[in-house]
Amino acid sequence: MTDLINPADENALAAAIDLRSRDALRMVQKAVETKNVRLAFQPVVGRNRPDRPAFYESLIRVLDDQGRVIPARDFIDAIERQEVGRIIDCLALEFALIALRNNPTLRLSVNMSARSIGYGDWLRTLEKGIARDATCAERLILEITEASAIVMPEVVQAFMSDMHGRGLSFALDDFGAGYTAIRYLRDMYFDIVKIDGQFIRNIDTSPDNQIVTKALVSISRHFEMLTVAEAVETQAEAEALKRIGVDCQQGYLYGAPKLQPDWFEANPTARAV
Repeated sequence: MTDLINPADENALAAAIDLRSRDALRMVQKAVETKNVRLAFQPVVGRNRPDRPAFYESLIRVLDDQGRVIPARDFIDAIERQEVGRIIDCLALEFALIALRNNPTLRLSVNMSARSIGYGDWLRTLEKGIARDATCAERLILEITEASAIVMPEVVQAFMSDMHGRGLSFALDDFGAGYTAIRYLRDMYFDIVKIDGQFIRNIDTSPDNQIVTKALVSISRHFEMLTVAEAVETQAEAEALKRIGVDCQQGYLYGAPKLQPDWFEANPTARAV
């Protein structure tokens, strides 16, 4: 006999989840007001030089009053359309630019929402950062998710065209997750595509994931874009990706995101707080 879920239990669970999200959002808003955030850095390695990161992805970490990381899953969807989401993008960009200034050989990607393009503080942060150190533009990669890019494709396209001329690079995050039409790749000219981790997990044993990833790599090569496999966790997956021809890999196999990687420790002034 199939167990049935009591509607009252369902309602209680939904209320508990909603309460947790509201509590997390309040903590996030408070953390943003006090700049109680940090950046974590995860390496992205080349296919033939896994010991030498091609660049690092910077990931914003929002902290509560006790210095604990607030799980992004508890608030990330709720803030996408709110100003606090734009402020978090500003802080991530600001701290990434600090790290680039303090580490002249570093290449770094930072996540952004397409909605931040029209947010004055974010644009001023970007302009100020690349004006202060001209090399920052050449070493900065802006990552935009598929879902965000299609919200306002014309705005994203115009912004990318302008910033490409100033040396910035762009990465399309979560490539293959189900949003991007091929015409967006043609019109926007991303430099890098990051293949969504759902197609990378168990790729050594999954014919379906192998077929999909090969197709995504083929599309990327057609548009002359560098490919990065996300969420690589095992050596078997890494070897399968090499055979397929993915250019770079990122995941726990090569390192978890760290608040203080070795190069960051060597430059204490790069700390974001």
